[in-house]
Amino acid sequence: MKQLARAAFVVLCATGFAASTVVAAEFAPYGTAKVDMHSMPATNVVFDVNYDDPQKLNILYNFIKNTKKETRGNVVVVTHGPELRAFAKENYEKYQGIVDKMAELNKEGVEFKMCNNAMKAAGFKAEDMHGFITVVPAGFPELAYWQSKGYQYINPLPLPVKDVRYIDQPQLKK
Repeated sequence: MKQLARAAFVVLCATGFAASTVVAAEFAPYGTAKVDMHSMPATNVVFDVNYDDPQKLNILYNFIKNTKKETRGNVVVVTHGPELRAFAKENYEKYQGIVDKMAELNKEGVEFKMCNNAMKAAGFKAEDMHGFITVVPAGFPELAYWQSKGYQYINPLPLPVKDVRYIDQPQLKK
């Protein structure tokens, strides 16, 4: 009797495995991704930052850390949007966590350039900003300047990918 039960169990397991393989194939008509974890030469990059909300600079922090780890080159951040208010001394208490993270990146060699036109439009002057900021004439020409020096352009959308797997996941067929 035990042998019959054991045989039935083996058949059930094999049938279940085959069924799961069929289901997996149904959802993977293009096969499985390839992996290419190649190394890259040291690469200098310039980040184009124009965020509607200074809180999104927290995501930028992670983008820069991850990029620096792979590129191992110089990093310049050009800020020219509403996020620049986080860098104003008068807003330090409100944005302290973000500013401290950006100052940490600066200590690691990341340069922060701020568009004078955007800063003035927001009602600020250079002396209103923290000391690790360098005010430049205009944001877009600054991006072009760094690109002309061989820096690779990066325009990171401030969208986190954490937990994205579970956003709007369609119901699996039963």
